[in-house]
Amino acid sequence: MHDLKQIRENPAAFDAAMAKRGGEPVADSLLALDERNRALLTEVQTGQARRNEASKMIGQAKGQGDEEKAAALMAEVGELKKRLPLLEEEQKTLAAEIQSRLASLPNPPADDVPMGQSEDDNVELKRVGAPPEFDFDVKDHADLGPPLGLDFETGTKISGARFTLVRGAVAKLHRALGQFGLDALTGNHGFEEVYPPLLVNDETMYGADKLPKFAEDLFRTTDGRWLIPTAEVSLANIVRDEILTEETLPLRFVALTSCFRSEAGSAGRDTRGYIRQHQFEKVEMVSITTPEASEAEHERMTACAEDILTRLDLPFRRMNLSTGDLGFGAARTFDLEVWLPGQDSYREISSCSTCRDFQARRMNARYRPEGETKGTRFVHTLNGSGLVVGRMLVAILENYQQADGSVVVPKVLQPYMGGTELLEPVQ
Repeated sequence: MHDLKQIRENPAAFDAAMAKRGGEPVADSLLALDERNRALLTEVQTGQARRNEASKMIGQAKGQGDEEKAAALMAEVGELKKRLPLLEEEQKTLAAEIQSRLASLPNPPADDVPMGQSEDDNVELKRVGAPPEFDFDVKDHADLGPPLGLDFETGTKISGARFTLVRGAVAKLHRALGQFGLDALTGNHGFEEVYPPLLVNDETMYGADKLPKFAEDLFRTTDGRWLIPTAEVSLANIVRDEILTEETLPLRFVALTSCFRSEAGSAGRDTRGYIRQHQFEKVEMVSITTPEASEAEHERMTACAEDILTRLDLPFRRMNLSTGDLGFGAARTFDLEVWLPGQDSYREISSCSTCRDFQARRMNARYRPEGETKGTRFVHTLNGSGLVVGRMLVAILENYQQADGSVVVPKVLQPYMGGTELLEPVQ
């Protein structure tokens, strides 16, 4: 959500920020609505005050025997009672339109976000690790996975396209990855583990900037709740409508949950294999902090996600997403892309974003600076994929594959696998 006061103070800067996102100038039209809305508010308030004043004067006039004045005042009050509800309704409608328009506009990008039209314009910031070398023809996980336990056919039979049944040792690896991610982020990086609701209401989705823009990408239940597309939705809303104290910040939450996405905007992409599913598990990080600390928190969160990949000994690179690839609610996003030998390319495996106060305004999430008794400020929110279980499983299968179709279990995961060192194909 955007601050109308800031738009009033510098409309050109706001339009410039929207232009970086590929949008048209909107400040003038927004401010015209805002001016009319404020004029209506003034008219309503003035009318209410006059109605109350005239109502009192009616009794005074009657007490003085001035029936003519009393009649005139009664007529005035009657007219105000007719007119004020119309003005109030017009004002409420106009205010709702302003809020709707503001809610449809993306977060302005940070100054260091590269300009671009698409993911092709993302900027590589660094690489860690070298892609493994093989002395045999490597397989894509979609070919490597079925003998190990990725059962695409049965998943489709049970639920339809983009669902997979995971069996046997691969199911155990799937479970191990989630637990490993939680342990690493709670034990080594100070995140508080949370088990949040998977079904949320409209206000929660709106606060996390998923409604109204992304309704078609979500699953909704028959009683009007929404299945979360990411635990970010639940975790960020922990502080909705709260006034925190500065000394309690930062708050750092992490959760391992199932996530549900309709993938309405990805028709034809990654239809083969396990990369893009309607249901998947993810270890999600959310930080709530002060504006002054949010830049350092973004770097910290990204480093936490990088640590997971480093511990798994997977080669990856960090990308600074361009304005053309930046998510709706993000001011800046660092993507971590892991090397997939089967695709001979780097693919996204984690996104870490700072939303600044964009979500906080929608959630009315504030804090009171230390030493102040009355004033409050909006918090900054950040979110990041600590470990997307399905994509990480794909990365392990492809990077640790052997010539005979088996897969070596990374050493850090072997304790979670009961000492299992090798996944072997089931004949």
